[in-house]
Amino acid sequence: MVSSMSLWHKRLRHPSRAILSSLSSILGVIFDKNKENVREICYQAKQTRNRFPVSCNKAKCVFELIHCDIWGLYRESSSCQAHYFFTIIGDASLATWVYLMCDRCEISQLLKDVIGIAKNQFGHNVKIIRSNNRLEFTSKPRQKFYREHGILRQSSYVETP
Repeated sequence: MVSSMSLWHKRLRHPSRAILSSLSSILGVIFDKNKENVREICYQAKQTRNRFPVSCNKAKCVFELIHCDIWGLYRESSSCQAHYFFTIIGDASLATWVYLMCDRCEISQLLKDVIGIAKNQFGHNVKIIRSNNRLEFTSKPRQKFYREHGILRQSSYVETP
């Protein structure tokens, strides 16, 4: 079976041509090397990321620290016409909530709801909200809300988990 080397190059996360050639018998494919444009040095394979240091400020109590983020705008809408996702992760429990939003302005009410649920259903106050510096988390009305509820807001680094 003749297969595309570039297809396997992508599937196997960008190994070199030499590694792909040695894997051809294991994969049970024959590569047509004359038609392939797999470069010996693939920059995608060489991209690395430094490890994140182990965090020493882990929350000890449920809802003590929550991480918030907004994902979107997505071109394709969900079945409920949502184009955004609002995620909340509890630091101590690692419980994750995902809310679908049609518009980013919905975050205001959703954040209030989550804080209310933490208090009324679980008996815990949200003490710290960690998020990126998006306007939805740093606006003056939001800062006033945090102050009124005794919540500290911390910034996280952009594009990091």
